[in-house]
Amino acid sequence: MSGKAQTDMSHTDSAVSVSGVTKVFTQWQRDNTGRGLLRNLLKPEKRVITALDDLSFQVGKGEFVAYAGPNGAGKSTTMKVLSGMLLPSSGEISVLSMSPQKQRHALMKYLGVLFGNRTELWWDHPVIQSFEWKKVVWDIPDDMYKRNLDVVTELLDIGDLLKTFARELSLGQRMRADLAMLLLHSPMLILLDEPTLGLDVMAKRQMIGFLKELNKRDGTTIIVTSHDMDDLEEMARRILLISGGRITFDGDFASLRGELGNTKRALVSFSDGSRREIDYQDTRKLLRELADMEGVVDISFTQTSLEEGLVNLFAKWRQNGIADDQLT
Repeated sequence: MSGKAQTDMSHTDSAVSVSGVTKVFTQWQRDNTGRGLLRNLLKPEKRVITALDDLSFQVGKGEFVAYAGPNGAGKSTTMKVLSGMLLPSSGEISVLSMSPQKQRHALMKYLGVLFGNRTELWWDHPVIQSFEWKKVVWDIPDDMYKRNLDVVTELLDIGDLLKTFARELSLGQRMRADLAMLLLHSPMLILLDEPTLGLDVMAKRQMIGFLKELNKRDGTTIIVTSHDMDDLEEMARRILLISGGRITFDGDFASLRGELGNTKRALVSFSDGSRREIDYQDTRKLLRELADMEGVVDISFTQTSLEEGLVNLFAKWRQNGIADDQLT
C-alpha cells in the first residue's frame, strides 16, 4: 500500500463510503421451445437488471453495522462491490480510503470477507494447511500469524479442528474455521454475508459472541448481512435496510421498531379453551376491548418480533413497486 493511502487511512473516521453507486447486470433471455431456439439465434433478447440504484451510505471506523433487506434487494451485490469482486456501473466507493476497483490488491491486506455459502479452506487438506498457505501467500509476518492463530484457536474453539480435513467438518465447524482464517492477517474491516446461515443454536451463539468481542476488543469494523433479524439485533448497533438497490432506513434498532409501529401482542385465553391473539399499540384501548369480552381466564403479553414487522414492511414495499426480483 502506498504512503498516501496509509496517511489517508489514519486521518479519516470513515471505513466505508458509498456515493451514488449503481450496478447494472445484463441477462440474456433464453427460450427452449422450437420457435424460441430460432429466435435465440436470430434475435436474442436481453434483460437489464438494476441491482444497486444510486446507493449511498457511510460506515465509520469501529462500527458494527447490520445490512438487511428482502431477497433480491442488493445485499450480496453491495458486499461484492465493496470487496472489489464486482465493478460498479457508476458511482464512487472508498473502503479504508482505497478504491476497491483500482487498489484491490492493497485493500485485501486490510479486509476480511466471508460468504456463508463459500469456503476458502482446501477441501482435501487439514485446516492448518489452509492457514499456513494463507500465511505464505499473504506474506503475514511470523509474529502476527502466531499471535492471531493462538487467539482465534482459543476464542473460536478450533484447536481440535486444525488437523481435521475441511471436507470432514460440520457446517458450524467450517464457518468457525473460515472466520479464523480471514482473521489471520488482522483485517481492519470485515464483510460478512450470512455468516450464521444454517448454523445450529450453539454454533450461532459462539459465532455471534466472538464477533461482538472482536468489535469491542479490537475496534474492528464489521458489516454483516443476515435474514435472521434476531441475530442482527443481537450483534449490531446500527442497521441499514436496503430494498430495490437503495437504502430505505438507516438508524438503530429502537428507531426501526418505532418506524414499524412497535406493535405489542396480547394472547387471551378463554374458559372454553380457545385463544385469541390481539395486536395493539394503545394499551387503554386494549383494556376496554378486553373488558367487553366474556370468559377471559388469562392474558399474556409479548412484543411482535422485529422480523415479523419487517416481513410486513417488505410486503408493502413490493406492493408499492419499491422492491423487485433483482440479483443478490
